[in-house]
Amino acid sequence: MNVKQISVVMSNEPGSVLRMAKTLSKNDIYIRALTVADSSTFSTVRIIVDNVLWASSVLKEAGFTVSLSDVIAVGVPDTPDGLASVLEILDASGINIDYMYEIRGNKRHITTEGTDMQLFVFKVSDNVRAMEAFDAEGVKVFGQGELSAL
Repeated sequence: MNVKQISVVMSNEPGSVLRMAKTLSKNDIYIRALTVADSSTFSTVRIIVDNVLWASSVLKEAGFTVSLSDVIAVGVPDTPDGLASVLEILDASGINIDYMYEIRGNKRHITTEGTDMQLFVFKVSDNVRAMEAFDAEGVKVFGQGELSAL
């Protein structure tokens, strides 16, 4: 189950991320996850939203450079070793992590089968193999609709 992530490339200057956030806000689009990577001249803002197609459209209309990519959203046990246990699955499968970040929603944690979970987004070298590995180890992979409902 891939999730669509929107990447927005913008100039690295005051107010750029604010302009993006206001564009989404004016169109009733909820940001579920966000991370910013910068260089001296530009920033890449990666977001998971509740309505990917609408968000992409309004951002493009507002003059932003937008691209979509597939990422994986997984439940990570909210325990001291939770993240390490999920990372070990990827490592054992020889899957490289390009980047990762946490998802926020109306709930700080999700409970799945009696276990509190934190939600993380993973951009990995091989989504199919990663999802197979997570499935084999019983790690909950979330779909676009589940994230939109948070």
